[in-house]
Amino acid sequence: MNKLNHVAFIMDGNGRWGEKRNKGRNFGHLNGVKTVKKIVQTSIKLKIPFVTFYVFSTENWKRPKSEINFLFKLIVSYFKEEIHSVISNGIKINIIGKTEKLPSQIRLSLKKTMNLTKKNKKITVNLAINYGSKDEIVNALRKIKKNVNSKAIEKNLFTYNIPNPDILVRTGGHKRLSNFMLWQLAYAEIYFLNKLWPDFESKDLKKIVNDFSKVKRNFGAI
Repeated sequence: MNKLNHVAFIMDGNGRWGEKRNKGRNFGHLNGVKTVKKIVQTSIKLKIPFVTFYVFSTENWKRPKSEINFLFKLIVSYFKEEIHSVISNGIKINIIGKTEKLPSQIRLSLKKTMNLTKKNKKITVNLAINYGSKDEIVNALRKIKKNVNSKAIEKNLFTYNIPNPDILVRTGGHKRLSNFMLWQLAYAEIYFLNKLWPDFESKDLKKIVNDFSKVKRNFGAI
């Protein structure tokens, strides 16, 4: 049976989910957060030590300002309201991405949350915020300057000291990586689902984990 250390999620389809119900894109984002909470709890039960959610990409700045502001306010309000639950459930929050370019309110909220949860050990939840994989790799190379090799690059990625994902799950029907963890996903098993993110259920994750346990992983060997 394959050891499962890390599952990453591209949470596609929130906006479309809200629009399909004639309640707007923000309604979809609101329900997407509920799915994140549910999937984290399922991951704890499945004893998955690391999960990563693609929250906001470097390309998402192209979206309407009203939607961006709503997303940031949603993140801040969630941690304000749920921080005690996060701590009591043993959840460590970690952020990957260029946080220095985020508005000050969300930067302070994320910093406070990471500090309050840094000793938690049941599960590490990585939130990719203002994250772009191409930019991450370029920045890593700039830091190295000479003696470039795989280990040196990995040491300078946002995900240093985090195991590479064993599984990537993308909801929403699109079959692409969208500039997400291009280096780290080299040997991941990838599952593309037509379901929109708010419709993704615990049973879907359990099925994927069960399928993964039966996969023969060769990593280039026979």
